[in-house]
Amino acid sequence: MWALLNNAEDAIEEIISNPKSMTINGITHSRQIFKWTTAELKAVGIVPVTTTGSHLDTNYYIEVNESFAIASDKASVVQTIGVKAADKALADVNEVDEDGDPLLDDDGVQVVTLGLKSNAKNKATTSANGYLQGFDWLIQRKVTANTAIPSAVTTYMAAIRTDHGNICTALDAAADMDAFIALHTTTYNEDGTVNVIAKTQSWTSDANVKAYRR
Repeated sequence: MWALLNNAEDAIEEIISNPKSMTINGITHSRQIFKWTTAELKAVGIVPVTTTGSHLDTNYYIEVNESFAIASDKASVVQTIGVKAADKALADVNEVDEDGDPLLDDDGVQVVTLGLKSNAKNKATTSANGYLQGFDWLIQRKVTANTAIPSAVTTYMAAIRTDHGNICTALDAAADMDAFIALHTTTYNEDGTVNVIAKTQSWTSDANVKAYRR
């Protein structure tokens, strides 16, 4: 990445992501100009762009748009990324219009943007339903033939429902973003093995019931 500078005005005229033909001071150069040396490019006002910072995890944070600034020696342009504008909302947000009044949909219902907690709980519900899939035939057999559901399956299904409840309770209790992120973070031992699995991934193993899943 390069930047075309207007040295007379001490300004950045253009950020150049890929080599291309350029017209500078009335002279048109082919894209081969970007094979010139750094010194040759600087002589016509083109300098490299260096990057500082790293992108934030956009699952949790809103970034400020990247910024570009000419370095003090004017030999490069510094691109700054990863500056936090705000945390994403943990709680649901009731949207409002430009006058601050409740924003309603076509049916007159309040428009709500789900926060991270609601989205995470919905994901937990989807996961729980997935873990419980495959046992319907046992339930149907119980209804139609009164054949007992294996105790391993009933125990497992109850455990998954408990896991789901515990995860949702923990999400609701997260007081701030750090606490919310901690629920999604698995920690590891020095040898790479799991130390503590993320709370949102703490589901009972189905090892004892795989034979019953269809």
